[in-house]
Amino acid sequence: MDSNSKHKKYITQNEKIYLVIKKFGVLLEGVKNPSRATTAKIDRILSVILIISIILAIAMTVYVIVTPKQGEKFTEFYILGPNGTADDYPTDLTVGEEGEVIIGIVNHEYSNMTYWLEVRVNETVISGEEVSLKNNETWERAFIFKMIRKGDDQKLNFLLYKNHPGNETEEAYRSLHLWVDVS
Repeated sequence: MDSNSKHKKYITQNEKIYLVIKKFGVLLEGVKNPSRATTAKIDRILSVILIISIILAIAMTVYVIVTPKQGEKFTEFYILGPNGTADDYPTDLTVGEEGEVIIGIVNHEYSNMTYWLEVRVNETVISGEEVSLKNNETWERAFIFKMIRKGDDQKLNFLLYKNHPGNETEEAYRSLHLWVDVS
């Protein structure tokens, strides 16, 4: 051996296990019997975490209450009889006699909407009108019509488009109809 070489101490496997157990025991002992300063520090940290959690819970609750959930988007479209109820529709008329219904549209689309309302007898357009509504706005108008041809089961069709129909093939957004017998 050379004089400059250092002596190394080799630790056996049993000694390694003993040292790990002893070190772990000291750690456990510190957890079982923490000092007062450590306990106070842990209490302060837990208190701060609790306060932050409460503030976050309150903030999230306020957000949920203040920010309403957007519901389903739709448009109400209806026809009523001349007395304003869903009965007494003019379904039996004579040629040239006037019939009256009330047409209603309610916008629940969460934005301003422009509709095109078209009324047809069988497939002939007898009226067309643009209707612009704000969100939750209601539009109701009396609609007077005359049947000019004799015959049973003539279809009085009310068509509602989200925009003015660009062509004949565009499908209506909503549609309603009455069957009218004309004598």
